[in-house]
Amino acid sequence: MQNNHSAPLQYIGKLVSYILHPLFIPTYFMLFLMQVLPYEFVGITEWQLKMRLFSVFWLTAFFPAFSVFLMWRLKLSESIFLRTQKERIIPYVITMFFYWWMYYLSRNFTDQPLALKFFYFGIFIASAIGLVVNNFMKVSLHGMGVGGLLTAVILVGFHYPINALPWLLLVLFLTALVIAARMLVSDHTKQELLIGLLIGVLTQVIAYFWVI
Repeated sequence: MQNNHSAPLQYIGKLVSYILHPLFIPTYFMLFLMQVLPYEFVGITEWQLKMRLFSVFWLTAFFPAFSVFLMWRLKLSESIFLRTQKERIIPYVITMFFYWWMYYLSRNFTDQPLALKFFYFGIFIASAIGLVVNNFMKVSLHGMGVGGLLTAVILVGFHYPINALPWLLLVLFLTALVIAARMLVSDHTKQELLIGLLIGVLTQVIAYFWVI
């Protein structure tokens, strides 16, 4: 798909795509829960909470990203940006493993929100469905990421007695921003973006009712 947008717009689109990369979504969601549900983390020290946040980033962002880097250096993929469906197969499997591991760990923690359980299970299901759909189209990972985050924030507001409206408005804005950015700088079709968004939404809803 030909990209004829101006250089400043493409720069902004790429910056948004990097900052709101799907690998960072679990870390952002953890930060959100730390802000709105601090009482759910009672029993652990501030230092332990920071270490738990770091472990989320380490396991859901760093290791998958490092795996992609190794694939590229070992010539298993032509680009670190995983531009083809074939290049995305191994990263899908790797992220599925880490998302499942985070869900497995979350089931044994009693000093953190229940929301983390359905969120991790949701992103695991999303990655599994994404792997299957990848055989037919290059579904948008960014769409899956922001769709899952948006739905998880809505479900947290529904499940807990908090005012989630400001956060919901913020995430709605970020979701629209990411979709617009991917339309600017990626070769995804509107269908691929929409399907990615729907996968992210539906898998969080499924995970919520499964876990709750």
